[in-house]
Amino acid sequence: MASPWLVLLVLLGGQVSLSGSYEVTTSTPKVSVRAGAAADLFCRYSADFGEPRVEWKFKDLEGSFRLVYYNNQITDTYQGRVDFSARALHFVKTLATDSGEYSCEVTTPDGSQTDTVKVELVVQVPPGLPMAIVPSSVVKGSMVQLQCTETTGYPPPNFRWYRDGVLMPEKSAGSASFRNSSYTIQPGTGELTFDPVNQADNGEYMCEANNGVGPPTKSSPLRLQVYETNVGGIVAGVIVALIILAFIGVAIWFAYRKGYLGRKTSDKPKVIYSQPPADTTDDGDFRQKSSFVV
Repeated sequence: MASPWLVLLVLLGGQVSLSGSYEVTTSTPKVSVRAGAAADLFCRYSADFGEPRVEWKFKDLEGSFRLVYYNNQITDTYQGRVDFSARALHFVKTLATDSGEYSCEVTTPDGSQTDTVKVELVVQVPPGLPMAIVPSSVVKGSMVQLQCTETTGYPPPNFRWYRDGVLMPEKSAGSASFRNSSYTIQPGTGELTFDPVNQADNGEYMCEANNGVGPPTKSSPLRLQVYETNVGGIVAGVIVALIILAFIGVAIWFAYRKGYLGRKTSDKPKVIYSQPPADTTDDGDFRQKSSFVV
C-alpha cells in the first residue's frame, strides 16, 4: 500500500523521485588501534527506495587516493585482509600504512543522489630509536641547534632532551639546574637551540621520542664541546703564515738570480757577425798575371 504522504504529494501535484534519498552517518568518526589489531569502520544509511551503490575510498597520509571497495568487491590491495558488509568495512589485521581517511560513498540506484561520510583510521605504531644530531665542537657565543628525528612511530612522537642524564625542561628560564644556559626546546620537531651557547652547555646529550604507544625510546649520547674564541691565536697564526710566504718569495728570487732555477734558452745556434778586413792592396803590389801581345 502506498504511503499516505506519497498519495498526498501526488494529489497536490508534487513530484517524488523513485530512487529515494540517503542520509549517510557513522558511529565511528575516528578509530584508533594498535598495528596488527582488527578495526571496524561503520557506514550507516537510511534508504527510502531500493538498495544503493556503496563504495569505500582511501586517502593516505601523503594525500594519495585508493579504492578499497568498488564494483561490489574488495580491491586487490585489500583482498584477504579486509571484509565488506552493508554497514561496515572490517579490517582483519591493520598495517601501519592503513592510517588515513576513509570515505564511505552511498549513491542512489539511478545515480541521482550521492552522500558521503568520512572515517579517520589511526594505526598506532610505537616509535623506533631516534637519531640525535649534535655538533662535536662549537664556539662560545654562537647560536647552535641540535636535532632529534624519528620517522617510524605513529602518531608522530614528541621529543625531550637530556644533558648528562638529566631531563632538560623546555625552556632554561626559571630552571635551577639549567640557569646558566640559554636554550629552547621544540617538542614537536625535536629541535634544541642554544642562543647563545656557553661553557655551561658542555656535556653529553641524548633525545627521547614518545607518542604514547609503547615505552619511550632514547638515542645514543653524543658529546658537545664548547670552545673559547682565541683571537690572539688567530692573529698570530695569520702573521706566521705571512712570514712564511714572504720567506718563500725571497728564496725563489734569490735562486733565480743565482741561476739555480735555470733560464730558458733557445735551441737555435747563435750567429756572430764580423766585419771583413779592409782591402790593403795598393798599385805597387800589382803583379801582371797575364801577357799581352801587340
